[in-house]
Amino acid sequence: MTETPTRRRSGGRAARTAARSQKLHADIRPVRPGLPGGQYRPLSDTDVLRIHEAALAALEEIGFAKAPPSGVRILTGAGAEMGADGRIRFPRALVEDMLAKASRGITLHGRDPAYDLHLERTNTHYGTAGAAVHMVDPFTGTYRDPGMQDLYDAARLVQALDNVHFLQRPVVCREFTDNAELDLHTLYAACAGTTKHVGTSFTEAANVPACIEMLHEIAGGEAAWRERPFVSNSNCFVVPPFTFAEESCEVMEACIRAGMPVLLLSAGQAGATAPAPIATAVVQAVAECLAGVVYVNALAPGHTAIFGTWPFVSDLRTGAMSGGSGEQALLTAACAQMHQFYGLPGGAAAGIADSKLPDMQAGWEQAISNVMAGLSGLNMIYEAAGMHASLMGFCLESLVLGNDLLGQVQRCVRGVEVRDEYVSIDVMKSVILEGPGHYLGHAQTLRLMQTEYIYPELADRSSPKEWVEKGQPMLLDRARQRKEEILGRDGHMFAPDLEARLRERFDLRPLKRE
Repeated sequence: MTETPTRRRSGGRAARTAARSQKLHADIRPVRPGLPGGQYRPLSDTDVLRIHEAALAALEEIGFAKAPPSGVRILTGAGAEMGADGRIRFPRALVEDMLAKASRGITLHGRDPAYDLHLERTNTHYGTAGAAVHMVDPFTGTYRDPGMQDLYDAARLVQALDNVHFLQRPVVCREFTDNAELDLHTLYAACAGTTKHVGTSFTEAANVPACIEMLHEIAGGEAAWRERPFVSNSNCFVVPPFTFAEESCEVMEACIRAGMPVLLLSAGQAGATAPAPIATAVVQAVAECLAGVVYVNALAPGHTAIFGTWPFVSDLRTGAMSGGSGEQALLTAACAQMHQFYGLPGGAAAGIADSKLPDMQAGWEQAISNVMAGLSGLNMIYEAAGMHASLMGFCLESLVLGNDLLGQVQRCVRGVEVRDEYVSIDVMKSVILEGPGHYLGHAQTLRLMQTEYIYPELADRSSPKEWVEKGQPMLLDRARQRKEEILGRDGHMFAPDLEARLRERFDLRPLKRE
């Protein structure tokens, strides 16, 4: 069908710019949470099977040290074997049985159902993480200790940024010396700032009950919490290589009993705490997470868990972590294939910058791994924005810039849609043979300009002349302006009566709300 060309440009550039500035409904945005990836596969089918077999062999022959007493009971009760050397080994049949019980097609809930994340097949979601111990000031180049207010501000920014789909704790609130206070205030600040899904950690199992009480209060009761748990536990249950982290295992058990989803996180560093070959680093991460699958499903069959293979990379000249490397991007993409092989919801790291500031180095480091993670079909892409200095630093302005970057990344993940309409030459014939010889004002162009294309909020696409006329705006200045605009309005996510109850019941410190 031939569309009638629009002879006039309907107001020209100003009209098109105004149209682009209107916020689109989520269903017609050019990018959205859950876009399917899977176009990129660094491993062949044979490679995947070889890694799987090697992981099973490692679990049977090497096994794990230092399980807590509760873990020993859970694992040996399910069929794992305690050796004379104190290591727990996992027979192949046990691993296969527990894989059959493991949860698939899960939903990570937001406190607002509009932000629910459906983790199935190759659906992709981008968010924060990292637990940085420094805040980065990109204007002075200085690093300082982060606090609860910084976490709250990060949560409020995530709430406002469409291309950042969840908040996992990006900073450690370092003003707290008491671990119980730290865990409570971390949870409070994150949930006060966003109704998207939240991920957090707990330092010890004894701190979990009070935090769960807070979540019951926020949810409106235990039943409401268990129906829609909107916080997950990021759990480093293993200290690579092949050693259980006893306190973290106890935390994991407490969270599972409380109905909280868990991220089973193995974070070996290739060349240091994991083997140097990229393929073998994947083997170790897969084996360690398979042990986590057995642990979780032996305790609570079918409990919501994410297969969190997070192998990192060492710069072997120095031993320092190199999260922004091409090897990191390859590790993450290969892990995504292993998640899909098992049919399990999976998560891994991408978007880490080794650069200390949001500069050109940070740009290429964040873009390469985020694109490859999305194209590989990774369900949960953690640390996707804001992280610098190999996870040591977090920058609010960089988080805001990351929203633009992730928009472009997700457009790549969405790919090229080939429909009958798009391969018809009718529009070309009308424009070239009958019309003005260009497509700028054509009805098809105007109809697709918002749904086929994504436009950055901050990146500058003007000509040099226009840029000068606008006062030569710098990208970081625009990021700071956007950050201050968001934080300048009241974005608190607790109603006044709930806020008052939480503050009184849990003795919480106040937050600056705007």
